[in-house]
Amino acid sequence: MHKILILVIIMLSYNVFSQKKEEKEVKQTILNFFEGFHTGDTVKIKTTIDRNIAVRTIIKTKEGKLKTVKSDIKKILTAIKNRPEDQKWDERLLAFRIEADSVIANAWTPYEFYINDTFSHCGVNIFQLFNDGNTWKIIAIADTRFKKGCK
Repeated sequence: MHKILILVIIMLSYNVFSQKKEEKEVKQTILNFFEGFHTGDTVKIKTTIDRNIAVRTIIKTKEGKLKTVKSDIKKILTAIKNRPEDQKWDERLLAFRIEADSVIANAWTPYEFYINDTFSHCGVNIFQLFNDGNTWKIIAIADTRFKKGCK
């Protein structure tokens, strides 16, 4: 009985350690994405995303209804690369809630967005990632954008 208890403790410890390792790797992938975003380095961003990435934004219409808008990653990357040099984009991630196993992960990151240190909007990002055996890649991003009331 004592040997079984030790085996269970070892297995649980391994699972917790492995999950924490995967969560750290997922978080670092997202941080690398935003490092590229903040510096305008689309080459760096491309190392963090899957070529088939899905991007959606949830917005409020003029009528006050919510709807989803599909975004084209190529247009997003072009906008990041070509933004005016005097314009600083600063997406401040306020927290990370990550769930991961060895091949798939989900991350929830509330944020505030500033342009040249002036508040623009806030919301939540949801990232879905997969591990291709070598590295984590972002396969989907969804976000919300509101002018107030995020906290």
